Amino acid sequence: MHGEYKVPGGKLVVADVDVSDGRLARVSISGDFFLEPDTALEDIDAALTGMPETATATQLAHAISGALDGAAMVGFGPEAVGIAVRRALGRATGWGDHTFDVIHGAPIHPALNVALDQVIPEEVAAGRRGPTMRIWEWDAPLVVIGSFQSVRNEVDREGLDRHGILVVRRLSGGGAMFMEPGNCITYSLVVPASLVEGLTFEQSYAFLDDWVLGALEDVGVRARYVPLNDIASEQGKIGGAAQKRFASGVVLHHVTMAYDIDADKMLDVLRVGREKLSDKGTTSADKRVDPMRSQTGMAREAIIEAFLQHFRSRYRTRESDYTEAELARAQELMETKFLSEEWVNRVP
Repeated sequence: MHGEYKVPGGKLVVADVDVSDGRLARVSISGDFFLEPDTALEDIDAALTGMPETATATQLAHAISGALDGAAMVGFGPEAVGIAVRRALGRATGWGDHTFDVIHGAPIHPALNVALDQVIPEEVAAGRRGPTMRIWEWDAPLVVIGSFQSVRNEVDREGLDRHGILVVRRLSGGGAMFMEPGNCITYSLVVPASLVEGLTFEQSYAFLDDWVLGALEDVGVRARYVPLNDIASEQGKIGGAAQKRFASGVVLHHVTMAYDIDADKMLDVLRVGREKLSDKGTTSADKRVDPMRSQTGMAREAIIEAFLQHFRSRYRTRESDYTEAELARAQELMETKFLSEEWVNRVP
């Protein structure tokens, strides 16, 4: 059995294994990595041979670490080997193992997008939909706060009322998002947990953000992943990611990148915005948070199309749209959960 894992920003690890009586046999690890001394490769193979085929990537990595004495692993590590082995065994999957539904629909109520981040994972877990990448479009302003944020600490209720803006709590952690139609680019990626098998949370962020770094390069932005969940260029932060892992075996990973945000209005509704922007001198009405617009010189629609083209060129995809059942379920959740005072003020 054959499995491969490319370390984000690192090297390729390849695992070829057999299984006999429920244990790994004839293990061969290879790749374009660097390893000193040469004999350490034999030590890795020997450490894996005899391990239970049900061993997790972490358990496999622990066995490798215990067998290596001062070896230098460059461009990869024990965890990467564990993931490659799990992929060979069919317990972990790679991007090439999936066909992704791609959705870029018409603008909808912004809170409906938040609800769809519960609905789409439910559909993927149930097998009614494949792994999905969708671009958000919305027709009204909204503040979306992280699952664990305090409403009173994050938003100014009077500012929200002045501008007629709702606040909604999402399922994932992370910080608040100030969203008006056309002011940012947001996408949600829903994948089986097998795709991030063996990765720590931090590693999974980098792994799932890797494609968008390539897409940004296509539009002239040299970006990088900044732990734990930021995407930045030499000019500073472009956007941030958030993630939710469901017990059903599905992972929701979504990213918001600022296109052209009215900083004055954001400062009026987000308390966190005042603190975060205080060291940037962004205090007057003529200031904007616009890394994607200013760094690319492109219209938002053109950037999104470039992103979609990059995703399609990199992975197997099929064009899709929300089903009537998905929209109906999302509408129900929006009204009964995501716009309810009980959910929004879960952390007052």
